[in-house]
Amino acid sequence: MTFPAFLTLPGSTLAALTLTGFAAAGLPSCGAADLTHAAGEAGSWNQAEKSSNPGSDVRPARGIWIDREELAELPASGPAWRQVLEVASASTEKPNLSDQEDPANTRALAKALVFVRTGKKRYRDEVVAACEAAMGTEKGGNTLALGRNLGGFVLAADLVGLPPELDGRFKEWLRGVVLEKLDGRTIRSTHEDRPNNWGTHAGASRIAAALYLGDREELDRAAAVFRGWLGDRDAYAGFKYRALDWQADPKKPVGINAAGSRLEGHSVDGVLPDDQRRGGGFSWPPPKENYVYEALQGALVQAMLLERAGFDPWSWSDRALLRAYRWLHDEADYPATGDDVWQIHVVNRVYGTDFPAAETARAGKNVGFTAWTHASPAKPR
Repeated sequence: MTFPAFLTLPGSTLAALTLTGFAAAGLPSCGAADLTHAAGEAGSWNQAEKSSNPGSDVRPARGIWIDREELAELPASGPAWRQVLEVASASTEKPNLSDQEDPANTRALAKALVFVRTGKKRYRDEVVAACEAAMGTEKGGNTLALGRNLGGFVLAADLVGLPPELDGRFKEWLRGVVLEKLDGRTIRSTHEDRPNNWGTHAGASRIAAALYLGDREELDRAAAVFRGWLGDRDAYAGFKYRALDWQADPKKPVGINAAGSRLEGHSVDGVLPDDQRRGGGFSWPPPKENYVYEALQGALVQAMLLERAGFDPWSWSDRALLRAYRWLHDEADYPATGDDVWQIHVVNRVYGTDFPAAETARAGKNVGFTAWTHASPAKPR
């Protein structure tokens, strides 16, 4: 796979550019030796991509979630921007990774976005403090809470750049936290055996951590698991499914039903069976089951992170993600509302669709603010 472009520069060039950029902002930076080492790792990663994925037309990008140059071009005015500012003003003093409803993760992300766009140092200071305070608070929780919460802090840290000493501790903690047993599961095991919202949120945080750490093996494994969840059982098929009522092929269950799938004469092409089942057994008209959108929150973040790392998840399994949203709109008559609307801005941008999406969109369980960051048109896929 292709590593983000800022890690494909020669080591000395990378170090000079990064150190210069941080110095200009008056901020602490990583050491040149660390940056040179990272660039070396990226180089070998890119060689692996050239041999394993020849002819890839995926354009690598800088930044795990979004880069500073992209943010600099976004408007610092309008309803969507004002919403980011409003969330960025909220407290992140006591983050709690064991609380699945804790908003500190998306607040930290908002602060990071505002810092990069405005240069106001207090927002960065609050992100740094929040990342430090978050470490260890996963204790006593479960992997749903950690899966929802972890990624936002990783993305925020990537945007602002943590001070070197804290960054070292943050990375050490990240390496361990994805393997930490919480209520009998880890982030990694949850991603690999839960084919529903638990697994998709875990996968998003797992991928974010792997990218932050530059962990090639972990990223490749996570990408294969996600590809399997989208429907490619040759890539991965180790999930543990529950009721199979909504599976188009119960003998070969998947995370998203295959293109053209039907049950009792009705289209289930794009259904997420292991979350749709929460509304009961197969019935028509289909239940408007919000767990499906919850699962798609995690799935969409996985796809967005993987795309920026050089994969093309939007096309996998006959554009499985697009088919999922089409089924919700066309068959279930169930457009996104509340903290799910942020997803639609991304889907419309990626696929060139025109699903209804409010001018502002609340933050989701894991990320948000896409009405500002991802509302601009992009090339349809």
